[in-house]
Amino acid sequence: MDNVNLQNHRRKRKEVYQKLPDFWADLQDSYYALLDHYPLTENEVDEIHTITEQIGKIYDKTARLMRQLPDDIFYMLGYSKEIVPFLRYKTIESEGIIRRIDLVRTVDGWKHYECNSDTPTFIMETHHVNGYITDYFNLKNPNAESEMKLSNVISHVVNKSIKGLDKPIIVFTAHGDHEEDWKTAKYIQSLYNGKSQLIALEDLQIIENDGLYTPKGERIHILYRQTYPIEHLELDQSSDGTKIGLALLELVKDGKLIIFNPLSAFLLQSKAVQALIWNLHIEESDVFTEEEHDVIRKHFLPTFLEPDFFIENNLPYVEKPAFGREGDSIKIVNGENRQQSKQNNYHDQVMVFQQYSPLPMRKVMTPDGMLDLHVLIGSFLIKEEYGAIGVRAGNIITGNESCFLPVGIVEEKN
Repeated sequence: MDNVNLQNHRRKRKEVYQKLPDFWADLQDSYYALLDHYPLTENEVDEIHTITEQIGKIYDKTARLMRQLPDDIFYMLGYSKEIVPFLRYKTIESEGIIRRIDLVRTVDGWKHYECNSDTPTFIMETHHVNGYITDYFNLKNPNAESEMKLSNVISHVVNKSIKGLDKPIIVFTAHGDHEEDWKTAKYIQSLYNGKSQLIALEDLQIIENDGLYTPKGERIHILYRQTYPIEHLELDQSSDGTKIGLALLELVKDGKLIIFNPLSAFLLQSKAVQALIWNLHIEESDVFTEEEHDVIRKHFLPTFLEPDFFIENNLPYVEKPAFGREGDSIKIVNGENRQQSKQNNYHDQVMVFQQYSPLPMRKVMTPDGMLDLHVLIGSFLIKEEYGAIGVRAGNIITGNESCFLPVGIVEEKN
């Protein structure tokens, strides 16, 4: 691409995304949202939706089983002793409100990489922004109905939880100095059809065994913390050493506060849950029906808590931390060839070993010109039903430097 056309692309991209001032088209002085699209046919969209719901049912059934397991199993799956006492509490009928199922297209069909059930990001991009870009390219938006579905579910769950309260205080929160998290929380708040407040996490005040309060001294009934992980919350301490994160979870346990996603969503957050599911599958456990075993066989990748299976069979595999995020602390082992992420912040966690299934590559238009990027599909589960679809495009390990690539529906090829 010559310099004139590249400059023209950069100008158009800037013009399009400037129409969305509450969106982070650029992050940390680098481009994030691309002015290009990933093509999907109607049949492919339907297939992704179906697989997403099928995988969701596998996780939901596994959650019901996990609540009956002894504490030692939770420790094996990477959960800390501090957090295990809270894992069996279920406050709403669903295991989560918003979950993201990551999928990759392979020669053997769609394979499931992992599930972010507690604090999935990529929500505004897929449910809201995608439609602006498909309009620009004059394509059909596969996510056209997803935003309304998400809004209805959020409003239903919150309103059901505050039923009977006279003047409920509902707060949406995130770190105020983190642009992506803050604007995600602001977007989620905009989908709720009732009265609420948007308050930075650092401005909330907790009183042990009493409640969580706004800066004005109002007691909070609902806390929606879409981007703040439970595994970070449990480590939070005040300046005097008080474990405020665990104190907050005690409020939830004692019924003095409701948080969303609920605690039950964290039950499935560990990537080691996939090792549990795979183990039940290869043992032909009657926990799953024949149809569910078929879903696992078709779409789940062999996953273990030790690499022995892959080493013995000379198979490439991925090593990743149970609670890793943004591609941090991941290793790809393919014989003598080893690749790993730049960050290694989660090296002390329980590690999960999963069969390596390489991400497909696609030529994508970026502000740096046409690049060959690896693409990963993120498909949302809203309660038990499918939500929006999106693509992250980037390196061989999908990290926080990956870009948002909108998706659009194209005609089937004859």
